[in-house]
Amino acid sequence: MKKSFRASMGWLHDWAGLVTGWVLFIMVLAGGLSVFRSEITCWMHPELRAEAINPALSTQAAVDWLEHNAPDASAWYLNVASARMPATQAIWWQQDESNMRLLDARTGQPLARETMGGDFFYNLHFELMLPFPWGRLIAAIAAVALVLILLTGIVTHKRIFADFFTFRPGKGQRSWLDVHNLAGVAALPFHLMIALSGAVLLSTMLLPGSISAVYGAQAMDLGDDLTPAMSAPSPAGHKAALAPLTPMLEEALRRMQGDGIGQVYLYNPTDAASVVVVTGGNARRIGLDTHVLRFEGTTGRILADYYENRPVVVAFGVLYGLHDARFAPGVTRWFYFGSSVLLALVIASGLRMWVTRRLRQGGGAGVECVARLNVGMTYGVPVALAGFMLANRVLPVGMAGRAGAEQLVVLVVWLLLLGVALALPRIVAARVLLVCLLVAMLALVGLSAPWRGGVAQGVALVCLVAAVACGLALWRGRSGQAEGA
Repeated sequence: MKKSFRASMGWLHDWAGLVTGWVLFIMVLAGGLSVFRSEITCWMHPELRAEAINPALSTQAAVDWLEHNAPDASAWYLNVASARMPATQAIWWQQDESNMRLLDARTGQPLARETMGGDFFYNLHFELMLPFPWGRLIAAIAAVALVLILLTGIVTHKRIFADFFTFRPGKGQRSWLDVHNLAGVAALPFHLMIALSGAVLLSTMLLPGSISAVYGAQAMDLGDDLTPAMSAPSPAGHKAALAPLTPMLEEALRRMQGDGIGQVYLYNPTDAASVVVVTGGNARRIGLDTHVLRFEGTTGRILADYYENRPVVVAFGVLYGLHDARFAPGVTRWFYFGSSVLLALVIASGLRMWVTRRLRQGGGAGVECVARLNVGMTYGVPVALAGFMLANRVLPVGMAGRAGAEQLVVLVVWLLLLGVALALPRIVAARVLLVCLLVAMLALVGLSAPWRGGVAQGVALVCLVAAVACGLALWRGRSGQAEGA
């Protein structure tokens, strides 16, 4: 045990950060990018063009396509086209296999490129490219650890607010401490909110016993109790035609008023017991799924107009909405993204300081291995994520299994760079990976040409800023003003 409470909290801060730091770095980077997942998806579908969207007509076109191409699916889940995402995302399960297609808002036909788009970063953020439940379980543990790290960091730093105004460049380890403190304090309320809400959203992964105690073997009933208006009915067992969807959606738009439509679920779409569920959008509210309409699929008759008013469920929906940021206008999304970058910088600088301190104290081969892995993670992961977007523009448009190949590129690039970090001297490896990141960022700037429209300009701007940062880091490392790892 340490001599004082603050020293004990410092020890806990260091080791919790070291154990979960690499996972948190991936989660934070992917989470920050997923704030712009619609925009990234548009960038990865250059054939998409910004246009006025009629949500009722675009959804009807998507349903027409699904009736011919997925008639045996038990349900169709649609994310309605919008100004941000001018295509309808259709998801369905068939023969125990998940399928996802982006459908043209006018014709309902699938877009040419098969890709997960920005949803890759969203899923990576809490699934870590691992099968259920392992990815989510690791993410849940890391989210709780982040709450602990932030709270112990507040306790540990005596001058936490004074440090906000302190930066001493060119001072080696002291400069990195200033970066760590400055980036941590600058968006501390956001970091606490995103960590706490993430831990709450994944709490069922850590406390499964509470669900088992109430529901026993019927754990799936929890979802129906949380959102009763969105529950799936049992099929009747005989076919029946789905009523025209457009009148239902027009009625939903009228009742949702300024919120718009967020999602449309069609349960048993070709069965006599079909049900259409329409959820409100987030144009005027933070919480998710607070207003839900339920229609009888064969007649279009309204079965329920449901407003969620249970305090605990509303609070959960608000936490979900704050974390997911679907409500956020453009400026707020940039704030989320910038704050996530700051949190990634806090994590990377903290890992670097721990490694540097141990090396100066004469750490052995184990510390040297951790130091090299740290280089491979903090520099290699951004290169691998950039590789996902580069693969989107390099792979043939009509390639079979294209979406899976894009994800495979991420894994292969990351493993290769991790191998480089382990094989080369630490400082050399850091410079090599920085050059790779610089090249990747400049390539994405070039592939965004001719830089027309906000999406292409936004991607190019972010990548250009990252490229400049890499160039400055390389220059400072070469001039000897900063250590390379």
